[in-house]
Amino acid sequence: MATIIQKPGLPEIKDNTEVKSFLNKRGIEYDHWPVPSASHSLTDKLTLVDDEKEALLKNLDNRFETLKEKEGYQSRDLIVLHPQVPGLNEMLAKFDKVHYHTDDEVRYIVDGSGIFGFALAGEKFLVRVEKDDFISVPKNTNHWFTLDENKRIKAVRYFQDMSGWVPNYVEETTALV
Repeated sequence: MATIIQKPGLPEIKDNTEVKSFLNKRGIEYDHWPVPSASHSLTDKLTLVDDEKEALLKNLDNRFETLKEKEGYQSRDLIVLHPQVPGLNEMLAKFDKVHYHTDDEVRYIVDGSGIFGFALAGEKFLVRVEKDDFISVPKNTNHWFTLDENKRIKAVRYFQDMSGWVPNYVEETTALV
């Protein structure tokens, strides 16, 4: 389950209901969707070949169908990151600075963990996401993303329009102060 990390002196928020409320008040959709047990043989693997990625996506299609119907999503893919991915640090460097997208950034974490940071109306906080977490960052929301110390994540990415997913960088620090 996700954890909210606030500036020094403020407590972490770990209770699922409180996390959801905290994020929803800031316009960020969050939910907790258990990955079906039939998918664990794929989510537990470090690497996946293309056929395995497609099989995992197919196992999770009920989520995609709901998002297509409810929000008009057109496509989805599966990103698999781990320490052996060539150029991993360079890839992550594109997203570890404060930026926004002109489309929503929607992720369903099916394995591993990572950290979204947010800079909203003078408030900064982190959201540590892990397996079973669903998060939707609204378009034009200043945020950043990095992997945690495990450097491993599998996430389904949902898109309404791929062109809106280019990062637009802003002059803002990621420090929680």
